[in-house]
Amino acid sequence: MQCFSYKKVAREAGIPPDALADLCTSVREEFPTDGMMHELRVLRACMPVRDGYAKLEHILPHEAVAVASR
Repeated sequence: MQCFSYKKVAREAGIPPDALADLCTSVREEFPTDGMMHELRVLRACMPVRDGYAKLEHILPHEAVAVASR
């Protein structure tokens, strides 16, 4: 069950699927058993990118920044 439409917001923000997967993996480590908190955290990370307040590299885990900037 999906509680929050973070994938839609990520598309609107122009976040590539592989970068979204890296973000989801990183957030999943913080909330391994709470699906709703995982989705909420990912959504709240994507919204500032979509709205122009942050850049993609600001929300990605450090190890994913180099890959996403290629």
